[in-house]
Amino acid sequence: MTGWQMLFYKEVMRFWRVAAQTITGPVLTAVLYLLVFGQALESRVLVYDNVSYTAFLVPGLAMMSLLQNAFANSSSSLIASKVMGNMVFLLLTPLSPWHWFVAYVGAAVLRGLVVGLGVLAVSLIFAVPPLAQPLWAIAFALLGATLMGALGVVAGLWSEKFDQLAAFQNFVVMPMTFLSGVFYSIHSLPPFWQTVSHLNPFFYMIDGFRYGFFGASDLSPWLSLVVVAGVTLGVVGWAYGLLRMGYKIRT
Repeated sequence: MTGWQMLFYKEVMRFWRVAAQTITGPVLTAVLYLLVFGQALESRVLVYDNVSYTAFLVPGLAMMSLLQNAFANSSSSLIASKVMGNMVFLLLTPLSPWHWFVAYVGAAVLRGLVVGLGVLAVSLIFAVPPLAQPLWAIAFALLGATLMGALGVVAGLWSEKFDQLAAFQNFVVMPMTFLSGVFYSIHSLPPFWQTVSHLNPFFYMIDGFRYGFFGASDLSPWLSLVVVAGVTLGVVGWAYGLLRMGYKIRT
């Protein structure tokens, strides 16, 4: 294998060897959400015609798990290397910033997709959502995983200790994913909170991904695609720029 392929393989094996924690755990958490909210609100909430609330939850939970785990993979790997002091071994290699980016973000995308597919597979026990527009679902899954993998690189480079990374995840990533329409349609919110939701890029990822299943969404899927693609390009450029300048790496 070439250098970047070896780094990518290392990053994949890093989460695969502890799959009970990195894959099974997030899948179980999403299923628990599905059980609690589905059982409690199944007969009380109707979002789309002929779509049960449990089925409505499935794509949102799958996408939420995908986003969170893609972010966690790249960010935790970088901060662990910095704290443990083994980043120097990568700096000694002839790998370019682009090689770093492809390896870290590629592994993050793979972990996010595996967790998302795991949530979908287990959720079929409770509800079978249709797959009306599969290409839309695939497009938003790939864009979302890439965005969060790149954002994880930014967070991992910025953080100097695990506390800072935990703060970034708890006060930025977690609220934005939970307030992105995973458990509800934004049309059920007051006007002020609908406006706030439109400022959240995670909302467009969830809404576009859900469109791939039901052929229905709160906004036009084309608008969601444009917003998500634009934000993804911005974050990718940000992450690559930090890697290229060696931000908090060459110290």
